[in-house]
Amino acid sequence: MTVRIATWNINSVTARLPKLLEWLESAKPDVLCLQELKCAADAFPYEPVRELGYETAAHGTGRWNGVAIVSRIGLDDVVRDLPEQPGYLADDALLPDVEPRAVAATCGPVRVWSVYVPNGREVDHAHYRYKLEWLEALRRASLEDAAGERPFAVLGDFNIAPGDDDVFDVAAFEGLTHVTPAERAALAALDAAGLHDVVPRPLKYDRPYTYWDYRQLAFPKNRGMRIDLTYANKPFVDAVTDSYVDREARKGKGTSDHAPVVVDLDL
Repeated sequence: MTVRIATWNINSVTARLPKLLEWLESAKPDVLCLQELKCAADAFPYEPVRELGYETAAHGTGRWNGVAIVSRIGLDDVVRDLPEQPGYLADDALLPDVEPRAVAATCGPVRVWSVYVPNGREVDHAHYRYKLEWLEALRRASLEDAAGERPFAVLGDFNIAPGDDDVFDVAAFEGLTHVTPAERAALAALDAAGLHDVVPRPLKYDRPYTYWDYRQLAFPKNRGMRIDLTYANKPFVDAVTDSYVDREARKGKGTSDHAPVVVDLDL
């Protein structure tokens, strides 16, 4: 069977609902992993998505994070949050907040996680340490599935550019998050655990960027980053027939600042 799996930081599912429905109808993914819902799970627009033939597992609290998986090939064994997922202890908080940043499901023959990795903010910030702790929890959570025979992938906004070629100008990011050795080491640890970067092809230009800031004409100037990633085990990677960044979905007004990444499989 052929399976199309995609990931998209939607940057508010309510604000982008018309874009989401339009894209589901045109791209026809079997499974779509969403990040940055910015809505509570009970406020997710289940019905219009269901009308297109998709079930949804959403995990959100109504703040700026939140993740979901929508699928038209089954949605079983749903898990919300990573096992032993760390929380973020803000400066004015008494207890760490375990944020809704991960949801997993089995969709037909494939097991997927939709993840929204913490941003990290600044290298000397507590949120940066939280980001690295969160990535280690993701590595531990992935070990069993990574070694299994079932196709398995972790898809989402990792807030890390794997290499210098994955940002428009590495000098512009000197001393900033998303490109530091520690963050990239966390991706290398996923690779060592049996999950490999499925690099998509660009539909335009020479680099498959997935994110462009809204400011300073970043999108038309192609001043982008590749931070929306697919890390997959060998059975998944071996089944990949194509992968691309749907840059067209980033065009126009009212879009997310991220583009969907699509992966086609022959299973």
